[in-house]
Amino acid sequence: MSERPRPRETGGDTGAGLPQLRTGHAFAHTPHRSDGRPPQTPRGSRRPDPGGRPGTIPPVPGRPATPLLRPALAALLPLLALVLTTWQVLVSGPLLGPDEALSRAVVRSVPDAVTERLADLGNVPVAVPVLALAMAYSVRRSGRWAPALTAALAMALVPALVVPLKQWTARPGPLEPWAAGYYPSGHTATAAVAYLGAALLVRPYVRRPWPTAVALALTGATAVGLVLRGFHWPLDVLASALLCVPLLLAVDRGARRYGPRTPS
Repeated sequence: MSERPRPRETGGDTGAGLPQLRTGHAFAHTPHRSDGRPPQTPRGSRRPDPGGRPGTIPPVPGRPATPLLRPALAALLPLLALVLTTWQVLVSGPLLGPDEALSRAVVRSVPDAVTERLADLGNVPVAVPVLALAMAYSVRRSGRWAPALTAALAMALVPALVVPLKQWTARPGPLEPWAAGYYPSGHTATAAVAYLGAALLVRPYVRRPWPTAVALALTGATAVGLVLRGFHWPLDVLASALLCVPLLLAVDRGARRYGPRTPS
């Protein structure tokens, strides 16, 4: 039984060799995956990740998000400044010299009838009802108690933090050197938490900047009245403002997280 040699393939034969690239109906019937992604996506056509680098399948996660880092830093820096000012008061440091000089230059420079009215804005019977009204408004509009309770807790922490500091530092007043307990200013802390806390509760529903502007004006007027009347040193007022920053950040976070369920 003889075997015939197979014919050699010539250059014109197309039955063997590398597959030829064909166009036409074959690409019109490219199969699709059930999840909507194209099969075997080439590397060149992959979508880039948010950083602009070529993406992969499955996508590689980027840098971990740190949503709590910024609020933590915003609360830590004022606390560090509060520690510094408190240390200066305790050791009678060099920071007290400019503080006392500024107080002597401005105290009683405005009539007492004006400065006393401004200082009275930090009284509990004046400031706390404003916060209570804002709390009731927030609960009525959102149907949630968390933002209002956060603001109430912040106000309750004001005397719990201010009174021990007053007793510890025992700083005398500008016009009453025989007395003690002026650092930090309780009136300033009460005004800041009450007025600014109320603004933070109302702001999601007003959609305008006037609540924050009014709250800042009332708090600043209280602080100025206290210094000009001689009820507190400027450093006392500054320390209260630094102390209230973490409290107000907590109120702001609660108002944003548990705010209106639907856009107002």
